[in-house]
This record gives sequence, structure tokens and C-alpha cells, in this order.
Amino acid sequence: MSLPAKTRLYGIVAIICGVVVTVALMLYALRSNIDLFYTPGEILYGKNETQQKPTQGQRLRIGGMVMPGSVQRDSQGLQVHFTLYDARGEVKVSYQGILPDLFREGQGVVAQGVLESETHIVAQEVLARHDENYTPPEVKAAMDEQHQHAPAIKGGNRI
Repeated sequence: MSLPAKTRLYGIVAIICGVVVTVALMLYALRSNIDLFYTPGEILYGKNETQQKPTQGQRLRIGGMVMPGSVQRDSQGLQVHFTLYDARGEVKVSYQGILPDLFREGQGVVAQGVLESETHIVAQEVLARHDENYTPPEVKAAMDEQHQHAPAIKGGNRI
């Protein structure tokens, strides 16, 4: 093989290696920013038999209904504690900040935050459903399932 051919070959190999390293670094960076969507029941019991429950410290989004009578506001600050539920269970959420105007008990919300313990999420953001005409598909599917099994929560499925 001649010297110019070897030089071209080394150049092509170096470019391919550079592209592979760049793609690997981008995928690694994106992996830490992914927030998976869960319902309270999925946090407690896993999405299904093959997928495990989320782990402590994992960033996630949780969607559910605010349990009536569960909202507790700190009189000295902006700290709020409330419970989100679905047909399979309930989890507690803590949030420091101003809640959306449409936030209320019995309303569907999505909280984005970190799973602090098995049944407690520390939220950085709380989103209330803004309109009855639009709901994100994943939230709509989870809420439809909740409403189909709503009587099951009263039977003692609480944590």
C-alpha cells in the first residue's frame, strides 16, 4: 500500500472514531436528562412484570389526581405537600414554589422532580391541566385507567 493510500485510510479511521466518540458522549449526556413518566401505581409496583420500579434519586414525571383533603401549605413559606393518587396507590409530593392557578384538589396534575423515597417525590415543577379539551396522550391514558378503576382506591390500597 502506498503512502498516500495509508494516509487516507488513517484519516478515514480517525474521522469514524471521532464520530463514534461524539455520538457516545451525546447519548451519555442525554441519558441523565431523560424524565420518564409514571403514575403513582407504577412508582409503587412498577409499570408491569418486566419493568422494575423507579429507583431512589431518579428524575421522573408523575401524573395523577390530587387527593381531596391532602393539600398542606406551610404558613411561613411557599412549601406545599400533597398526595397524588391513581387506582393502584398514592404517593406524597413536596413542592417549594408557587402552584399554578388551576391547581386544586381532585384535579389532574403532573409533577416533575426526584424520587426521594419509595413513596415521596420532591418536585421542581408542578403542572396543572389547563383545559378540558387537551391532555397529553400519556396523561390521558393514565387518567382513563384511573377512572376505570377509581373504586379500587377506596378499598384500602393506600400507603
